[in-house]
Amino acid sequence: MAPAVGGGGRRNNEAAENNGGGRAGCVCGFPVCACAGAAAVASAASSADMDIVAASATAGQIGAVNDESWVAVDLSDGDDLPAADVQGALDDRPVFRTEKIKGVLLHPYRVLIFVRLIAFTLFVIWRIEHKNPDAMWLWVTSIAGEFWFGFSWLLDQLPKLNPINRVPDLAVLRRRFDHADGTSSLPGLDVFVTTADPIKEPILSTANSILSILAADYPVERNTCYLSDDSGMLLTYEAMAEAAKFATLWVPFCRKHAIEPRGPESYFELKSHPYMGRAQEEFVNDRRRVRKEYDEFKARINALDHDIKQRADSYNDAAGLSDGEPRPTWMADGSQWEGTWVDPSENHRKGDHAGIVLVLLNQPSRTRQLGPPASAENPLDFSGVDVRLPMLVYVSREKRPGHNHQKKAGAMNALTRASGVLSNSPFILNLDCDHYINNSQALRAGICFMLGRDSDTVAFVQFPQRFEGVDPTDLYANHNRIFFDGTLRALDGLQGPIYVGTGCLFRRITLYGFEPPRINVGGPCFPRLGGLFAKSKYQKPGLEMTKPGAMPVAPAPAPAPAKGKHGFLPLPKKAYGKSDAFADTIPRASHPSPYAAEAAVAADEAAIAEAVLVTAAAYEKKTGWGSDLGWVYGTVTEDVVTGYRMHIKGWRSRYCSIYPHAFIGTAPINLTERLFQVLRWSTGSLEIFFSRNNPLFGSTFLHPLQRVAYINITTYPFTALFLIFYTTVPALSFVTGHFIVQRPTTMFYVYLAIVLGTLLILAVLEVKWAGVTVFEWFRNGQFWMTASCSAYLAAVLQVVCKVVFRRDISFKLTSKLPAGDEKKDPYADLYVVRWTWLMITPIIIILVNIIGSAVAFAKVLDGEWTHWLKVAGGVFFNFWVLFHLYPFAKGILGKHGKTPVVVLVWWAFTFVITAVLYINIPHIHGPGRNGASPSSHGHHAHSTKKLDVFYGWP
Repeated sequence: MAPAVGGGGRRNNEAAENNGGGRAGCVCGFPVCACAGAAAVASAASSADMDIVAASATAGQIGAVNDESWVAVDLSDGDDLPAADVQGALDDRPVFRTEKIKGVLLHPYRVLIFVRLIAFTLFVIWRIEHKNPDAMWLWVTSIAGEFWFGFSWLLDQLPKLNPINRVPDLAVLRRRFDHADGTSSLPGLDVFVTTADPIKEPILSTANSILSILAADYPVERNTCYLSDDSGMLLTYEAMAEAAKFATLWVPFCRKHAIEPRGPESYFELKSHPYMGRAQEEFVNDRRRVRKEYDEFKARINALDHDIKQRADSYNDAAGLSDGEPRPTWMADGSQWEGTWVDPSENHRKGDHAGIVLVLLNQPSRTRQLGPPASAENPLDFSGVDVRLPMLVYVSREKRPGHNHQKKAGAMNALTRASGVLSNSPFILNLDCDHYINNSQALRAGICFMLGRDSDTVAFVQFPQRFEGVDPTDLYANHNRIFFDGTLRALDGLQGPIYVGTGCLFRRITLYGFEPPRINVGGPCFPRLGGLFAKSKYQKPGLEMTKPGAMPVAPAPAPAPAKGKHGFLPLPKKAYGKSDAFADTIPRASHPSPYAAEAAVAADEAAIAEAVLVTAAAYEKKTGWGSDLGWVYGTVTEDVVTGYRMHIKGWRSRYCSIYPHAFIGTAPINLTERLFQVLRWSTGSLEIFFSRNNPLFGSTFLHPLQRVAYINITTYPFTALFLIFYTTVPALSFVTGHFIVQRPTTMFYVYLAIVLGTLLILAVLEVKWAGVTVFEWFRNGQFWMTASCSAYLAAVLQVVCKVVFRRDISFKLTSKLPAGDEKKDPYADLYVVRWTWLMITPIIIILVNIIGSAVAFAKVLDGEWTHWLKVAGGVFFNFWVLFHLYPFAKGILGKHGKTPVVVLVWWAFTFVITAVLYINIPHIHGPGRNGASPSSHGHHAHSTKKLDVFYGWP
C-alpha cells in the first residue's frame, strides 16, 4: 500500500488513535506493514467473535495448507503471549505472513528435479546412439516425442522450485482499519459478476451469487456489486430485483447470527447448522422464518419466465396489436423493456439492443442504521443489527450487429468503465455468475495482500477455484487441485500466479495501463535479480513509495500529484474513449487517492446516463481498450493474457488460499461439456502463443521462471501430437512386427528406472507440500490423458486452421444446466451421453490397445512367440494407457458406466474376441508352427527378433 497523499497523514493519525490510543506509527510510514514483528497466526473470526480473538489469537486460523510441511519465514520471540498482551501484539504483526516449505521437503525436491533432468538427458543420449535401422521412422518420431515430453516436464517443473504460502491476518486488518463506532477505513471494492444466458447459466445460481456478495463481511458503504447481463433479458433483471428484496431479510439475518456460508441455497442444503452465536433459541426461530421466505423467493424466481410472458401477452393484447407488429416485453411498472424481448424484433434481440444501467440498491449511508425490533409485521428482531445493503447495479451493454463485442472480455471492460463513473473503487473483484462467496471473510482476506508494504506493486490477488456438485470420485478431475494448490502456489514464490478468470481481486489502475512504481521481479527466490531491471519513472497518483529505513516525521501537506507525458494518465486521453467524465475518474482510481478519498460519485441520473454512454457498442472504436487497457482481446482465454500483460510491465500478483474456501462454483460433470470446456481453454492458450503476446518475446521485466511458466501454459496442447503416437504405436507394433528400440542394455534400464523413480518421488513430495491427495494426483493424470487425446488435439487443429486460413474460432457457452434428474440423483448429469467428435480419438486409442494386447496374447498361444515374458512389457504399457482412459470409458457407457465391472467386461470381451479371431483366421497369421513352410519359419524368426530388440529380452 502506498503512503497516503491528500490528507492521508491525518487519517493515519486518526487510525492510530482509534487502534491503540496514540501509538506511534511504523517508521516505514505504512498503516499496515511487514516491518515490525514477524508472522503470527491469522484470525478469520467475524465481528461478533472479536472478543474471542482478543483472548486467543490462534482461533479461526485461515489459509494454512499443511502445517506439517510449512514453516514461517520469520518467527518472533513472543509467539506465546498471555491474553492481556494479545491486542498489543496485533499492533506489531504484519497483515499477512509468509511461509516456505520445510527444508526436509524442499531441498530433496529441488535436488530430485536436477537428478531426473540429468538421468533423462543420459537416457535420450542412449536412445540417439542406439538407432533402429529396421524402423528408422519410428525411431526418429519417438526421439522427437521424448524430447518434447522432457521439455514440457521441465517447463512444468522449473517454476515450482520455490513454492510459498501466504496467510492473511484478519485480526490485524480489523485492528488497523475498523473503528469503535462501527465505521471502517478499508478501501472501496467493486465486485463484477458476469452472465451471458439465464437459461444455460441458471438464474437462481446467479441470484445466490449476488446475495452472498451483499452479505459479505466488508464495509457496506465501500462494497458495490455490478451484474453484467450480456443477454439483455428482462428475466435476469427481475430476478436481481427479487434478490434485492430478499436481501433485506437475508443480509441482516447473516450479520445477526454470523451465518456461513452466505449463499442461501448452499446454507440451507447443509445437513447440520453449527451455531457460533449466543441466542440458540432465537436463531432456530429466525432460521425457520428465513427458510420459509427463501422457499417463496425460489418459487417466484422459477415462475418469472412464465410471469414475464404472461404480462407481455396481457399488455400487448390490451394495446390491440395486430399480427406482424412488434410485441414488446413489459416491466412490472408498465414500461417497455429496452433490452431483449420475449418475441425478438429489431433493436430488441440478442446481439441487437440498447445499453441499460439500472440501480437496484442505492449507495448506502456512511453511518450504521439499526433495524426495527420484532413486531407482528416483522417477526425478526434486527434492533441490534446494521440493516444497510451495498449498492447493486444491473448493467447490460449496448449490442449492435456488425460490432465485435469480444464476449466476456468486452463485458468486463464495459463494467470497468461503468463502475468508474458510478463508484470508482480502487479495487475490483470479478466472479462468474455460478460462484458465490463461501467464506464471508474472503474480501477482507484478499485486501490484506493489497495493503502491506511493497503491496503497491501487486496488480491482482488470485484465489483458487473450488467447486461443489462434483461427483465424489471426481471422474473428470474438475477440482484440478494439482494446478491450483501446486502450480499457482509455487508461482507465488516468483512473480505471482497467473490470472485464471474468476475469483481475482484487481488493482483498478493496472487495468488503466499504469505501470508499477518500481520493478522487482526477483521475488523471494532471487531478490537481487530485480536490481538488474530497476527503472526510474515519474511519480503517479497514489503510487508514491516510502524509502526503507526512513525516520518517522510529522505528517506533511500532501504534494500535488506529479504529471507525466500525458498529464495524470499513462496513455493519451483519447485511448480511454470520448467520455471526459470517465477520464476524470482515472487519477482518482488509486488507493490512497491524491484527491478526497472519502468522496463517492453519486449515482444520479447524470452519472447513470454517462455509464450508459461508456458501455455503448461503438465506444471502444479507435481506443486502447482490449489492447493496452482492460481485459485483452484476441483470444478466448482473455484471463491468461490479461494477467500476462500486467506481469510483463513488472507488476506482481499473489495467491490467496483460505479455509473455509473463499468462493465456490459449479463445474460441468458431464463428459461432453467438460471436454468442450478444456477445448476452449487449450485453444485460447495456443492463440496466445501465435499472437504478439507470445511469452517468448515478453519484456525483460518478466521473471525468467515466470516466463517459463507462461511458455508452459501456452504450449501444453502440443503434447497431443506426441502422446497419440505413444498411445498407439506400441500396440500396433504387436500387429506389424516393427518396433522402436534396439536391444536394451543394462544402462538403458538404469536410466529408465531413475527417470521413473524420481518422477514418483517428486509426485509424492509435491502432493505433500501442496496439501492434495494421491488420489487427486492419479485423477489428474487420467484426465490429462483423456484431454490430450481429444481436446488438445482439436485445439491444435483449430488454431492451425485459424493461423493458415485466417478464420475466427467460435465457442458455445458451457452449460451449467443439468440434463439429468437431480432430484433422484444429484450426479445424474454424469451419466448423460452427448456424443461429440472429440470422443473419436480416445475411442480409437482404446480399441487399438485392446486389439494390440489381444494379438500379442494370441501370438504367444499360437506359438509364433515362444515366451510370454517377451510381450509382458508392451502389454503392461497398453494396460497403463487403458487405465488412464478408464474414466473416459465409463463416461461413454452412460448409465451402464455406473457399474465399473461393465467397463472391464467390455474390455475383456473385445480382448477375447480379437484373440480368437486372430488364431482362427489363417491368412492373418499364416500356417501354424507344426505345418509351417520354411519361409514362414523365417518370417516368424525375424518377427521374434524384432520383438526381442524392442523389449530387450534375450
